[in-house]
Amino acid sequence: MIRLQNVSKTYDNGANFAVADTSFSVEKGQLMGLIGESGCGKTTTLKMINRLEEPSSGVVFVGDNNVMDSQPEELRRNIGYVFQGIGLFPHYTVAENVAAVPQLLQWEENRIQARVQATLAMVGLPYEDYGDRYPTQLSGGQQQRIGVARALAAEPDVVLMDEPFGALDPITRAELQEEFKRIQSKLDLTVIMVTHDMTEALLMADRIAVMKQGEVLQIGSPAELINSPQHEYVQEIVAMPKRRADRLDEVLRSNGTGAVSS
Repeated sequence: MIRLQNVSKTYDNGANFAVADTSFSVEKGQLMGLIGESGCGKTTTLKMINRLEEPSSGVVFVGDNNVMDSQPEELRRNIGYVFQGIGLFPHYTVAENVAAVPQLLQWEENRIQARVQATLAMVGLPYEDYGDRYPTQLSGGQQQRIGVARALAAEPDVVLMDEPFGALDPITRAELQEEFKRIQSKLDLTVIMVTHDMTEALLMADRIAVMKQGEVLQIGSPAELINSPQHEYVQEIVAMPKRRADRLDEVLRSNGTGAVSS
């Protein structure tokens, strides 16, 4: 469903590369996590898929189509996009925000209304209770849910996510992670999610690409990265969640409560 073939991005005619000779593919229905430290090129890689950035070299395919063969606006209308800043239109109601892309696609009004109601129900914010509210009347978690609903409203096959849950408190974040994974599985969505949180990637992704300084160091399933890291940095980044879990276990034991069983 998504394929990057020897894709690079430079802003200074090749003196430095934000993304260097990157190739990977994502099958239909998979969630691919892009992970790495700040500045490693993961967001730039994501943006080249919907032409918010254009590759300096290489080819990006969505389905069988080279993204450079489509007008950027048309391409983006068929790819859902969720990002940490949420970006809801403050002067639009919740329903109007969710309806924005279907209206651009000139869907019939009855179809738009039905889709708005369906997507709001899908993210747990019923139209009857939330449709007429404005973003300022919602919590951060609710706004992020509306961001997800808006990305799904036009029934895309592909959704791109850039640190979608990073600004949320831990409880809300965990709830939304589980909720989105359920929706993704139900709709058979193909998703690429940028995150700097390895625990999030391990829990949500079917496959993970670890990036450093513009290069993909390793791609594999969560189990493959944990059991067979092929680079020192990969070993370091996948070890972090385990160290935290071990430390929590130590804290529980030292408090006399015993370890929590899985």
